[in-house]
Amino acid sequence: MSGQFEASVEIDRPVEAVFAYLADGRHDPEFSPRVQEITKTPDGPTALGTVFRSTVKDAGMKTGREFRIVGLEPPHLIRWTEQSRNLVTAEGGYDLQALPGGRTRVRIFNTLEGHGLGKLLVGLALGAARKDAPDFGRRIKAAAEASLTS
Repeated sequence: MSGQFEASVEIDRPVEAVFAYLADGRHDPEFSPRVQEITKTPDGPTALGTVFRSTVKDAGMKTGREFRIVGLEPPHLIRWTEQSRNLVTAEGGYDLQALPGGRTRVRIFNTLEGHGLGKLLVGLALGAARKDAPDFGRRIKAAAEASLTS
């Protein structure tokens, strides 16, 4: 079983700046309280094939996650897929659209898929993610605006 959640938010910063901020997954802990730590390989700008490895905490349990960038079209599209073997894995991305006045619309989405026992858990994970999606979008907005100068 699998399913998707998404959120959209408008950020008061130019699309190029928002893209650069979101493409560097090391910013994820600034808006995702699940992410305890994260690293990037290789060093340098994010490109196709860049890997982000993180430790996340869900429902009181820590797991290792590894995401590979599989789509990157500056400044409008970022896609990732999870390489780790967890009970529930994700693939998703950001779609960015420039708006008048130097603003940016960001749509984030993730498709969650259960594996083994995760097939029984994915519904719960999706429910929690869908419930949090609007707040997740607001956290991205707040973090990006606080990090980026206008």
